[in-house]
Amino acid sequence: MSFTVLIPARLASTRLPNKPLADIAGKPMVVRVAERAELSGAAQVVVAADAPEIIAACAAHGVRAVPTRADHPSGSDRLAEACELLGLDGGDVVVNVQGDEPLIDPTLIDAVAALLQKQPLAPVSTAAHAIKTVEEFTNPNVVKVVLDAQGLALAFSRAPLPWWRDGFAQGITQLPTQPAPLRHIGLYGYRAGFLRGFPALPPAPLEQCEALEQLRVLWHGHRIAVHVAAEAPGPGVDTPRDLARVRDLFA
Repeated sequence: MSFTVLIPARLASTRLPNKPLADIAGKPMVVRVAERAELSGAAQVVVAADAPEIIAACAAHGVRAVPTRADHPSGSDRLAEACELLGLDGGDVVVNVQGDEPLIDPTLIDAVAALLQKQPLAPVSTAAHAIKTVEEFTNPNVVKVVLDAQGLALAFSRAPLPWWRDGFAQGITQLPTQPAPLRHIGLYGYRAGFLRGFPALPPAPLEQCEALEQLRVLWHGHRIAVHVAAEAPGPGVDTPRDLARVRDLFA
């Protein structure tokens, strides 16, 4: 199926200033992300940038980029503007690849895009992988997701999910097995028409409580299809330590 990859890129970052332009083996990080995305089956890969420095860096490496407003409150708002700028039809599929994922697996991008074709009732798709350790399961920075029989998301939470009533009576010392816990991967596919309208949906109380934007989709009665990947994706970049680790991997 034909789809577009959009990569939101924002120059300001509290933990890693100028993150999209951070050098990784001689190229800006946002360019590295775009190069990985171009290995997928996407018809086009476009960076949605908030600063001329990002536009210039992309142009220098042959990556297409469009300028978007600098005052967007979230990446979803930036992507919605990019859909308008690119003239995407409502039924077109867009995959949102974060601009700090220089090791993103192209086949995972393809899987998330293809899922929207298999699940016509879901306007959004995403991915997850199995949680392997208790430490990961109990970490609030690890977002968990539980699915229904059709592979659609029932809930997302930072809390341990699912809660094993009998197995956790004396504390969390092992993982539940039925269903096995899943870690959410922050990669999203959208139907462009839904994405353009998403910023207009009122924020959900549960979204604000958990600080998870995807809960707004469920709160307003829409469905999210989930692809379960066999392995965890490569590490993203949030901090200087993350950047050093990814630089070492490229080296």
